Formats: sequence, C-alpha cells, structure tokens
Amino acid sequence: MTGADLPTLYRSYIACLNARDWANLDSFVHAEAHHNGRRIGLAGYRAMLEKDCEEIPDLHFDIRLLVCDPPRIASRLQFDCSPKGTFLGLPVNGRKVSFAENVFYEFRDERIASVWSVIDKAAIEAQLVGDSSNSAAPEQARQSP
Repeated sequence: MTGADLPTLYRSYIACLNARDWANLDSFVHAEAHHNGRRIGLAGYRAMLEKDCEEIPDLHFDIRLLVCDPPRIASRLQFDCSPKGTFLGLPVNGRKVSFAENVFYEFRDERIASVWSVIDKAAIEAQLVGDSSNSAAPEQARQSP
C-alpha cells in the first residue's frame, strides 16, 4: 500500500465506525489485532467498539490531525459526546463532554494490526468540575471546605 492510499483507508475506517457498520469492520481491522499491547483479535476489537457505542450513544469520531508514515498512522481524534454513567472511572452520567484521543495505528496486509491509544482524561475531569482551564481541579474540589 502506498503512503497516499493509507490516509484514504483510514478515513474509510473512521466512516465505518461512525456508521456503526460492524459487519464491514473486517475490511479495516486485522484478525490478529492488538490494542495497547494486548492481542484482542478482530472479535475483541469489534466488541470493544460496540461497548463504547452502547455506553456513548452519540459517539462520533472526528479526525482533527492525521499524519502518515507507512505502515503507520498517527491521529488526533476529537469527541463531543455524552457518556452514560461512569466513563474512564469518572461520573459523567450523560453530561456532554469534549476530549481528544491521540492514537497510533500500525497496518499489516492493508488492515489495522496494532493500536496505541491515549485519551485526555484530564480534560474530562476539568469539565466535570466546571473549570476546563485547570486539570487539577477535581483534587482541589475534594479538599475544599
């Protein structure tokens, strides 16, 4: 696959996620897929995404930055969504939050073979206390009289 084709493939993958087109996920994800160093395979990858969408009904993947160095892609995804209940250990409970995910992908056989993901949890914490400029606010809020 050429460097020019990889971003197109990735954008198609994101469109697949946004359409909840799980039946075609195997067109984009390798059968032996790894996520953050753990082998979860295609079935585990699909289950992870389905669970995310169940817990966050308005989940939409928005590519804000995309860098390609075949066979790898780095992407910054933006989310504006309302997770039900607890999300990343935080009591979001349907409140609208905005956060980014920095994610790296490695492709093999024109499919995603490995994913490394980091979500900006501090941004969510700050919003939950109403101060998006101070990621330490949750700890300070607990210490206030």
